[in-house]
Amino acid sequence: MIRVLHIMSTVSGGGVERRRLSLAKAFKGSNFQMKLVGTFKSGAIAEQIEENGVEIIEVGEFNGPLHWEKHRKIQKIIDDFQPHIIHGAVYEGVTMAAINGFIKKVPVVILEETSDPQNRSAKADFLLRIFSWTADRFIAIAPNVADYLINTAKIDSKKVITINNGVAIPREVSPEEIKNLRNQYHIKPNDFVIGTVGRLFDDHKKITDIIAAIKMVENVDNLKLLVVGSGRDEELIKQRAIDLGVQDKVIFTGYQFDTAPFYKLMNVFCIASQREGFGLVAAEAMLHHLPVIATKVGGLQNVVVHDDTGILINPNQPKDIALAINKLYSDPQLLDSFADKGFKRAMDNYTEERYVKEVEALYLDLLKQKGIN
Repeated sequence: MIRVLHIMSTVSGGGVERRRLSLAKAFKGSNFQMKLVGTFKSGAIAEQIEENGVEIIEVGEFNGPLHWEKHRKIQKIIDDFQPHIIHGAVYEGVTMAAINGFIKKVPVVILEETSDPQNRSAKADFLLRIFSWTADRFIAIAPNVADYLINTAKIDSKKVITINNGVAIPREVSPEEIKNLRNQYHIKPNDFVIGTVGRLFDDHKKITDIIAAIKMVENVDNLKLLVVGSGRDEELIKQRAIDLGVQDKVIFTGYQFDTAPFYKLMNVFCIASQREGFGLVAAEAMLHHLPVIATKVGGLQNVVVHDDTGILINPNQPKDIALAINKLYSDPQLLDSFADKGFKRAMDNYTEERYVKEVEALYLDLLKQKGIN
């Protein structure tokens, strides 16, 4: 049995947790045994991880690299579990995995950068470089992240490996489900629906830019914006729609664990983020046969191919979002072409199955190098 200890920060509803769920599902009943350490846990994804046989151990808030009380907790977990591999993700998880994997001599140490760290301090980059000395590999979740690790954090390129994130192939959605949701949210069959999915943290996701774009779109009387998600800035975003006089065109669904039927209500997907390590929802939308309007930031500029699977725009430019919406609305053939090519690109490159296979291959290769079978 190969024991893998994952370490991260809060285990809730983000992309890192979803990928740990992918591994939990794939490794259930296999030769891998997983445990997951997080500062706190909450929500449906954490519950699903545990339902797939992975214990989540909460250690409480982590207050920096010298928080030795937390390090002692991690070391006790390592002593009890005796992992062959320690895999840290998110800055807190990287810190805890690097320090304690080294102290406890865990055979394989893997670190993972899961964000697009545009504003990380020079000190934090330096510490990341120090932590990388303990690692056998440093995973980047997209090519732009690998570029950051090598060229900004100055991590040895021989240690950096790119494993693109992956998303689950969507479940089938019945016509009855779609009909019921249309009735619930008063979406007519001829409405042209722009959709977005994610946490409503506006400094990051910039939902207000999409709302501003809705105001600017010309000659699309049946336009609607479907916002799927919740977060700390929900009221601010709703107020922005009111201030712009488009509240009747904007639909807020709140948090939805199962987003599959909501994608089926959309004609176009839009993600207007300021920064994005990968952009899982863009790949997810492509698997739902949707063209994507995305900001040219982070991993999004790798996931979406401009003028092939969607339209890339500069961040903080609502007018450009509006122009992209008008372009797709006025050219149904282009919309369908983007959707078809996006689906193929996502199936070839961004599935959950491909992600799990690459992670498993990395685990087995590093264990073999250490003489562990």
